[in-house]
Amino acid sequence: MVVVLPGLVVERDLGGARISAAERLGAVNNVRTTLVQAVGGAVVLFGAYATWRQLRVNQEGLNATREGHLTDRFSRAVDQLGSEKTDVRIGGLYALWRIADHSAHDREAVISIKAAFLRTHLPWPPQGQGQDFPAAETSINSVPPLETRAPDAQVALTGLGVLCRERRPDWLNVSYTDLRRADCDGLWLHHINFDGACLEAASIYQVNLTKASLIAANMRHVELGTSILHQSRCIEADLRGARMVRADLREADFSGADLREANLRKARGHGTTFTGADLRLADLRGTDLTGADLTRAKLAGALASDVTVWPAGFDAQAAGVVMVDDPGAEPSILLQAAALARNVPPLQSA
Repeated sequence: MVVVLPGLVVERDLGGARISAAERLGAVNNVRTTLVQAVGGAVVLFGAYATWRQLRVNQEGLNATREGHLTDRFSRAVDQLGSEKTDVRIGGLYALWRIADHSAHDREAVISIKAAFLRTHLPWPPQGQGQDFPAAETSINSVPPLETRAPDAQVALTGLGVLCRERRPDWLNVSYTDLRRADCDGLWLHHINFDGACLEAASIYQVNLTKASLIAANMRHVELGTSILHQSRCIEADLRGARMVRADLREADFSGADLREANLRKARGHGTTFTGADLRLADLRGTDLTGADLTRAKLAGALASDVTVWPAGFDAQAAGVVMVDDPGAEPSILLQAAALARNVPPLQSA
């Protein structure tokens, strides 16, 4: 190719024309240089392609190995959840949490497993016996905090609330679970179904419950201060004695809910539905109820102040509301995990 072909190319291009030997040699050398560069370039390109293919093969092998390791870790972690030892179950839950942090593909599966763990290990009403499963009629002050009586369930709930921050807004079922005195502070629990669950005296401070479903849930004495319940459904929920100070209740549905003695000071209730709700003895001082639906709501003995905002045309005096002085700005809660630190006072409306 290098010795013979350049001469043939030059002879063909000359077409029989005569040139000097030096000119002919220069033309042949130019063709040879071009051919050598082309061959060298082809070799470089082939080498680059072969290297790229090898890197792809190596990467595919690494990915396959990584997926195999993840599958093994996932299987071992799920197996741990069935252990009779609490510390082994906690280890499995943390292992799943770590897998979800490193693998977006497995995140939804881990979230679903944690939700199923809560439903199966802490059903409501309780189906077990002993300190881990206090009877439904047990006084809430006699029920140990969730992280004491069922630390594995508290880990599952916390992991669920952290992982849901980057989750697609799909429904997640945690209904009919025993979450009495659970610690949910700061978690993301939006689009979660808590229907029929018992969250009595739970600490749900600064929690995102946007579009959550809490139909017929037991939320007596729950701490919901500064939480977001935007468009949530609390239909026929028991919220007696609940603290909802400065909570975002915009467009939420509290139809038929029992809110006796609830503290809704400085809460935002724009467009909130209270149809048929029981708000007797509730604290509504400074509450913004602009556009709220108070049809058939019971308000006898409820407290209000001059800064309470009522729906247009609503007659608070005729509804039996008691006007008192406004307490002023609400202090921030400094102590976290209120479910651990406070005793629940008896309800006057019990």
